[in-house]
Amino acid sequence: MIAVIQRCSRGKVSVENNNVGEIGTGLVILLGIKKSDSEIDADLLIKKIVHLRIFSDKNQKMNYSLKDIKGSALVISQFTLCGNTKKGRRPSFLIAAAPEKGEKLYQYFIDKMEKASIIVESGKFGAMMNVELVNDGPVTFVLDTNEL
Repeated sequence: MIAVIQRCSRGKVSVENNNVGEIGTGLVILLGIKKSDSEIDADLLIKKIVHLRIFSDKNQKMNYSLKDIKGSALVISQFTLCGNTKKGRRPSFLIAAAPEKGEKLYQYFIDKMEKASIIVESGKFGAMMNVELVNDGPVTFVLDTNEL
């Protein structure tokens, strides 16, 4: 499972010009789910994201986590994170999960984030979406469960 997490002061996602999710201070999480991923990967990633100290204290040091600041998460499915661009000019998505499995793990991820006491908004799985955010910092990290 791959996540691009971006610290934000606000984020919003819309589908067909309809706002489907919006948050204030927190994280925009772009989530890529691979064929080999399972609920174990989601649990590992959630634990890392919720407790990762990437929010600033009064001295501008990254000392607070999403949980510490009671921030929100905007979770967006993004299978293109599983794209391989090493060969040729067109990405290969052979390692991306099939839509049925991807959607199941995407919903599992959202549910478990909420169980971790995080307010979660989300996009619509498989839809073309417009994502807006004000990246605070900017602060952006790429997390891959194969490397955690």
